[in-house]
Amino acid sequence: MAEQTSVVTPQRFEQGFTYPDYIAQIKVNKARFEGFYDNFQVRPEEAAALKSLAARPDGPAKMLVLGEDWCGDVIRGLPVLARMAEATGWEMRVFPRDEHHDIMNEFLKNGEWMSIPTAVFYTRDHKYICHWIERPEVAEQEIHDIEEAIRRENPDINDQDFGRERRTRTAARAEAWQQATVEELLGLLTRSVG
Repeated sequence: MAEQTSVVTPQRFEQGFTYPDYIAQIKVNKARFEGFYDNFQVRPEEAAALKSLAARPDGPAKMLVLGEDWCGDVIRGLPVLARMAEATGWEMRVFPRDEHHDIMNEFLKNGEWMSIPTAVFYTRDHKYICHWIERPEVAEQEIHDIEEAIRRENPDINDQDFGRERRTRTAARAEAWQQATVEELLGLLTRSVG
């Protein structure tokens, strides 16, 4: 991505929603977004480390997020990203993925999946730093383990019941995954900025 010309110019970045404006216009899951936002805070030591990175000339100052209001990972993750932006002073803009495929196509997971949320970090002068996709690694592994456990415990489970059970079990891990998101992003930004 960093070697090519991006469709995300500084002017395009400014066209995204602020977090409050995004939440105001969503169609579904507004209460869930608000609940995750209200119940999450960035830990002071992590906020201090992120602010230190943001203070550098080559540090993160802007964050673009691609998401959709129907996606569980976005419902859980976007409020965390908003809290991180608040804690650090980053300028955050949210773009609905399904209306901005040209942006999404620059940040496909494994070069092929339109996974969300996707958070893209830029310097003050809009130089690309790095990006992060979907969920922290611990969540990725735990979701896989949860799905295998459901299939092992209920080999004949139908898709609807499987989805319901998966949602119940993943919801129980939401708080830990939110914290893991901050930790993973702090590590990614530290490595990317130097």
